[in-house]
Amino acid sequence: MRRLRALEPLAWIGPAVVLIAVVVLWPVVEMIRSSFLEISRVGVVRGWNGFDNYDKLFAEKDFADIMVRSVVWVVAVVVLTVVISLALAQLFNQRFPGRKVARWALIAPWAASVLMTAIVFRWMLDPEVGVINQIRLRLGLIDALGGASADQLGDASTAMPWLVFVAVFVSVPFTTYALLAGLATIPGDVYEAAKMDGASRPRTYWSITLPLLRPALTVAVLINMMNVFNSFPIIWAMTHGQPGYSTATSTIFMFILKSSDIGESAAMSVVNFGMVLVITAVFLKISRWNRAVA
Repeated sequence: MRRLRALEPLAWIGPAVVLIAVVVLWPVVEMIRSSFLEISRVGVVRGWNGFDNYDKLFAEKDFADIMVRSVVWVVAVVVLTVVISLALAQLFNQRFPGRKVARWALIAPWAASVLMTAIVFRWMLDPEVGVINQIRLRLGLIDALGGASADQLGDASTAMPWLVFVAVFVSVPFTTYALLAGLATIPGDVYEAAKMDGASRPRTYWSITLPLLRPALTVAVLINMMNVFNSFPIIWAMTHGQPGYSTATSTIFMFILKSSDIGESAAMSVVNFGMVLVITAVFLKISRWNRAVA
């Protein structure tokens, strides 16, 4: 009976463990195994390929630029998302007329399909009939910004800022609500005490709100980093990583490689997986997530 009672928790956690093993662990193992195989374009395994897939991947002339761009992409989107979300969370945590309506409106970009949102922005940026070009025309900015035929998504210097904007646009709602949930857990007594001590609002926010918000902020940043690093629909729908690979991140490059060399694409997947682990570990180290709030 004691042994049966000791095994009783397995009845509850067993299905979850099996699901994690099948959905998470097995694909990771297969991904790593595939990166050492020679696989045809139609998926036929031709045999062991050693480190040739990795050698071929690292020899790609655009590989270094793509990896640097991937890191810049993640940092830019996550930092902008967090800064904007902190401001919005602080705003929506206050009482003002229409707050419920404003909160519901914030959900819209999050509730909509990311792919649909990216396609809408792609059409808005169409050089001939896009609404953004029409606005530029009415404001007299067409000549200043490259003429009526200027394609905002056809050049990396203009395409990347728009890609970052769309990524932030769809990331802000979740992050704001995560931070709002964190703000709701902060007791009002601490603010009363700070007010009695004569602390200014900026000082109160820096010394009380941000430290107590750290758990929610850490979770929000981690989820955003993983989502943004592995983001596919926005870039693929808006630019396909073009022109050349000038707007491609490592995830887009991995998908492009799949059409020509599955083994090399698998190697890129392993590199992606390793980069996510490294970025996550660095962030957790810097954020000191396991340090108790004083």
